[in-house]
Amino acid sequence: MHYCSLSISCATLSALFFSSSVSAFYLPGVAPTTYREHDTVQLNVNHLTPALSETDSQLRSVISYDYYHPAFHFCKPKDGPKDVSESLGSILFGDRILTSPFELKMMVNETCKALCEEKKLDKPSANFVKRRIEQNYNLNWLVDGLPAGQPYTDLSTNINFTLRGFPLGEVDKDKKAILNNHYDIVIEYHKAGADKYRVVGVLVIPTSRKDSKWLGEGKPGDCGDVKQPLILNEDGETSVTWTYGIFWVESKTAWATRWDSYLHVFDPRIHWFSLVNSAVIVVFLCGMVAAILTRALKKDIARYNRLDSFNLDDLSGTNGDAEDGIQEDSGWKLVHGDVFRAPRNPLLLSVLLGNGSQLFVMVGTTITFALLGFLSPSNRGSLGTVMILLYTIFGFIGGYVSARVYKSFGGEKWKQNIALTPIMIPGIVFATFFLLNLFLWAKASSGAVPFTTMLVILGIWFVISVPLSFAGSWAGFRHPPFQPPVRVNQIPRQIPPSTTYLRPVPSMLLVGILPFGAIFVELYFIMNNMWFGKVYYMFGFLFLCYGIMIITCAAVTILLVYFLLCSENYHWQWRAFCAAGASAGYVFANALLYWLSRLSFGSFTSVVLYVGYSLLISFLFFILTGTIGFFSSWAFVHRIYGSIKVD
Repeated sequence: MHYCSLSISCATLSALFFSSSVSAFYLPGVAPTTYREHDTVQLNVNHLTPALSETDSQLRSVISYDYYHPAFHFCKPKDGPKDVSESLGSILFGDRILTSPFELKMMVNETCKALCEEKKLDKPSANFVKRRIEQNYNLNWLVDGLPAGQPYTDLSTNINFTLRGFPLGEVDKDKKAILNNHYDIVIEYHKAGADKYRVVGVLVIPTSRKDSKWLGEGKPGDCGDVKQPLILNEDGETSVTWTYGIFWVESKTAWATRWDSYLHVFDPRIHWFSLVNSAVIVVFLCGMVAAILTRALKKDIARYNRLDSFNLDDLSGTNGDAEDGIQEDSGWKLVHGDVFRAPRNPLLLSVLLGNGSQLFVMVGTTITFALLGFLSPSNRGSLGTVMILLYTIFGFIGGYVSARVYKSFGGEKWKQNIALTPIMIPGIVFATFFLLNLFLWAKASSGAVPFTTMLVILGIWFVISVPLSFAGSWAGFRHPPFQPPVRVNQIPRQIPPSTTYLRPVPSMLLVGILPFGAIFVELYFIMNNMWFGKVYYMFGFLFLCYGIMIITCAAVTILLVYFLLCSENYHWQWRAFCAAGASAGYVFANALLYWLSRLSFGSFTSVVLYVGYSLLISFLFFILTGTIGFFSSWAFVHRIYGSIKVD
C-alpha cells in the first residue's frame, strides 16, 4: 500500500482509491529527520511480542514482555534505560519504548561491536527464555521511528516486503533452544542533498554465536563463529555476550514512501470478493425493502385510507354498504393504537441507545480520519488516541440522544437517565478492561497498562466525558419529545401467537447473520493485525464495509419490524435493537473459531485475555448495531403510520 504526502491532491486520492490496485495513502504524521555524516541515529527498543510459528502458523501466546525484563539479561545503557514519550493509544496497545546501548553513527559501518560485558543466565532465566523462544517471540526495535524487521517474500505474488520484528531465537531439530545474540543491522538511507541523509528502511539479521567475547571498553569485540550456535543450558548457567554490526546501504526509496515495504496485503482479491459479496447482500435487502415500500405498503395505505373514506360515508348515511369487498382493518394497521406504546425497561433501552449513538459517530469519524490519512502508522498509537478522545468529546451526543429518546418514551426517572448514560456502559467496559489488566500485571507483562495511565483515563472520563454527557442530557430534556403520528390506546391490545421465524431467538439468528456476513472478511484481517502485531491500514475497504454494514442492519431490521407489525405484534422496540445487535453473537462465535484455527495457547492467562477482549469487542458491537437497527426501524414506523388516516 502506498502513502502520499500533503501535496497529493484529493482528486488523485479518490481516483487511486477506487482503482483496482491495492493502494492507499497517508499524510505523514512527523517531519522527516535529516542526518549528517557521523550524526548519532537513536535505536530504541520496544517490547517482545509473540509471532506466528513458521511450522504450523499458530500463535501460542498473547502476552508481551518488557525488553529489559530481568530474565532476558539484555545490555542496558550506562546511565540506565529511559522512557521515550508515547501517546495514550500507544501505551494502551502495549508499546513500551526505551533507550538502548546501541551506538549508530550515520554512514559509519561496524562489522563487530560488543554491547556490554558477558552476561550469565542462571537456570530459571534460561528456562524462561527457552519458553519464549518456543512461543516464537520477536524483538521489536525502532530506528528513526521505523520498526526493525526482516525481509520476506510473498510466494503467491513474489513481492518482497518487510516483516516487523525478528526472532529471539529458534528451536533446533533436537528440541534445544538456540539464542540469537548477534545482530547485523542493515539501515537503508536516502540521500536528500549534500551531506543530508534520511533513514528509509531497517533490517536486522539475527544469528547465534557461542564464542562471542567482550574485549574491553572501547574495543571492537569478538563476534565468534556463526557455525557455532549458542544453546541455552537448562541445567546450569549460560554465558552470553551480545554483539552487533552496522551496515549502511543507499536506497532510492523516498522518505514519504518508506512505510511501503512494511505494508503488504496477502491476496488482495479477498478484499474485493468481500465487497462484492456484501454489495450483493445490500442490493438484495434494499430490493426487498423497496418492494415492500412501493408495493405492499403503498397498497395497504391506499386501502386503509379508502376504508376510512367509506366508513365516514357510512356514518353520514350516503353509502350503506362497503363496496369492492373492503373489509375491516387488518395487518399492521390493527396495532396503530399500540405501536407507539413505551417499551419495557425504557430507561435501560434509552441508555443503550445513547451510548450506541456515541459509538456510531465515533467509529464513523475515526474511519473517515484514517481514510483521509490523518492516522498514519508513523504516529504510533494515533488510532487508539483519536478513538478515546472522540468518544470522550461525543459524550454530548450520547447524553442528548438518551435523554430525548427517554422523554419520548414517557420516562419520569430523568435523574437516573442522566447519571447512567455516561457511567453504566463505560463503567462495564472499564471494569472488564481493569480485570483483564490484573492478569497482565500478574504475569509482569509489558502489555499491562500502568496504574498512572488508568488514572489518566479515569480523569478524562470524569472531567470531560461525564460533564459533556450531562450537558447533552440537559439539552435533550429541554427539547420536546418525538410525537407519535397516531394516538396510543389506554388498554393494550392482545398479541396473537407468532409464527416460528418471528419468535425472538429465531428472528435474532436470522437478522444478525446478515450484517455479520457483510463484514466477516474484513473482520478476519482486523483480527490478524490485532493479534499478530501487524499494522492495519486498509481503511478504504473498512470505510466501505462500515457503510454496507449500516445499510444491511437498517434494511434487515425494517423487514423484521414490518413482519412483526403484520402479525399484530407491536413490541418492536427491543426486538429491533436485539435482532440487529445479534450480529455481535456471530462476531464472538467467529472469534472462537479463529481461536481454534489460528491460535494455540499454552497458558490460562492467554485464554482469559483472548476470550475477555473478544467478549468486550462483541459487547460494544452489540450496542452499535442494535442502535442502528432501532433508529432505522423507528424512522420506518413513524413514516408508515404517519401516512394513514386514523379516526
